[in-house]
Amino acid sequence: MDRTNCKILVLDDDAFTRILHATMLANLGFQQVATCASGPEALGTLHDARTAPLVILIDLNMPGMDGVEFVRHLVTHGYTGSLVLVSGEDGRILKSAHALAVAHRLDVLGSFSKPVSPLLLGAALNKAQSCDATAPGAVRKSYGAVELQFGIQHGELINHYQPKLSLSSGQITGVETLVRWRSPMDGLIYPDQFIPEVESYGLIDALTRAVLVQAFSDAATWQAAGLDLSVAINVSMANLTALDFPDFVSEQAGLKGLQPESIVLEVTESQLMRDLRAPLEILTRLRLRRFRLSIDDFGTGHSSLAQLRDLPFDELKIDRSFVLDWPSSWEWQR
Repeated sequence: MDRTNCKILVLDDDAFTRILHATMLANLGFQQVATCASGPEALGTLHDARTAPLVILIDLNMPGMDGVEFVRHLVTHGYTGSLVLVSGEDGRILKSAHALAVAHRLDVLGSFSKPVSPLLLGAALNKAQSCDATAPGAVRKSYGAVELQFGIQHGELINHYQPKLSLSSGQITGVETLVRWRSPMDGLIYPDQFIPEVESYGLIDALTRAVLVQAFSDAATWQAAGLDLSVAINVSMANLTALDFPDFVSEQAGLKGLQPESIVLEVTESQLMRDLRAPLEILTRLRLRRFRLSIDDFGTGHSSLAQLRDLPFDELKIDRSFVLDWPSSWEWQR
């Protein structure tokens, strides 16, 4: 992240809070921080590219135009930057505002109760891809089918791995696979910049298989080094409608000497709920071969327990929106 050129706007009607957050951001290394006391004033900064912020810290409860109304105006203005929601209101109100902004397809880095700790704020801002050195003021680049297919076929995809920690033992028990595209022209490209195009061009099955092969190869290397780690890989609905997919997964695991029980295949709940008929055979065959299956982002797909009962999954990954505010929820219940 380029903290020197990242323009941040602090929107809060309280003067002390504006100064506090601006000082906090300056201490975190951000050199271009502006403040506004009202929604209309903040919207005025969007008309000029020289002043338009890449990140806006929004207070929800303000006189006149509140933070929720301000978010709606951001959508109308076609705002493409990132948001951090801040409020002294009840945590449920903050959570609802967060969900609304996400539903508007805005990039929400986090939602925090006042006072925000510098640690949490810094961690949230580190996720702002709009503040990358190559990103400010740039129009999002789109990629064509030919260059995407070339990248998949010629080994330009690379895997990054996020560790999975056991809370009971404190040990790293596995990793989750995160794909990146190392483009010769544009450098390292994150999935939100190319996965939608991959899906629209019908290349997601090929991409997933390339990611899976590399993940299995890395897992074999870790296994040879004495590391007992499970490896989780996201699969798409295109994979779950390909009748040869269970055979492909089994073959690749066998070639690398991996036990099926060490492989976790993840599918998002929202994808599954579109149509259970097509993937049910594939999922059942994978479980018969002892591969582990996980439902990702559980709680976002409007499924019922009756629907889940028929799926051969052995793991549910609760969507983070349900657990982010657990400590404050416990305090509220007491």
